[in-house]
Amino acid sequence: MIITDTHAHLYIEAFDQDRDAMIKRAMTEGVERFFLPAIDSTYTQSMLELKQAYPDYMYMMMGLHPTHVKENYKDELKHVKEQLESGNYVAVGEIGIDLYWDKSTLHIQQEAFRFQIGLAKSHQLPIVIHSRESFDEIFEILEEEQVDQDQLRGIFHCFTGNLEQAKRAIDLNMKLGIGGVVTFKNGKIDKFLDQIELEHIVLETDAPYLAPAPFRGKRNESAYIIHVLNKLSEIYGKSTAEIADITTENSKSLFKI
Repeated sequence: MIITDTHAHLYIEAFDQDRDAMIKRAMTEGVERFFLPAIDSTYTQSMLELKQAYPDYMYMMMGLHPTHVKENYKDELKHVKEQLESGNYVAVGEIGIDLYWDKSTLHIQQEAFRFQIGLAKSHQLPIVIHSRESFDEIFEILEEEQVDQDQLRGIFHCFTGNLEQAKRAIDLNMKLGIGGVVTFKNGKIDKFLDQIELEHIVLETDAPYLAPAPFRGKRNESAYIIHVLNKLSEIYGKSTAEIADITTENSKSLFKI
């Protein structure tokens, strides 16, 4: 059984004390593919070093996280553009719009999102979308940009919307990134997820954030994806091996790896 964690920030400071041990724990659980979403330029070197340490297991993304779209965002977008030209990255992400922390930056978040979608198109890469209290704003831009259905593809990372929003995302050629929230008592997505075909689902942790039950509130790590897998097994009435296989194949077709 090969499990794929399509979204984990394993290179950040939260893992500085036990990174290798944490990765080994995940591998013991069957996680063999780790996708590393970018945050901003200050983390690029640590992400590159992790890729160098585990070249056969780590896959890097490049992008500017919406909560890091600040006054210097044009310099950051230049860094994203330059890095993507190296050919070392499998996706543009994580990108999107976050209106939970700061609504005042909406305009430049929209600009950064559009610019990075353009980069994804030019490099023929998928996008990995961060959407927090911003589904309408995200959908508006995706519908403008989705001229050719095959040109733009990606993942709604940490999907927490409703059934209607899930179907709308899928219609826009996006997969749903399902992580720890599906195990929360008030997570809500577990109530309708069985109405979504498994071909539209990928697994993720968002480590070190959003740890699943029974670790909610603690540091998340890729090994905990097994709790997400167990919950999906319960929801879909399929074995964990079958769900791991389907979601890994989904990630392969999306990232073309």
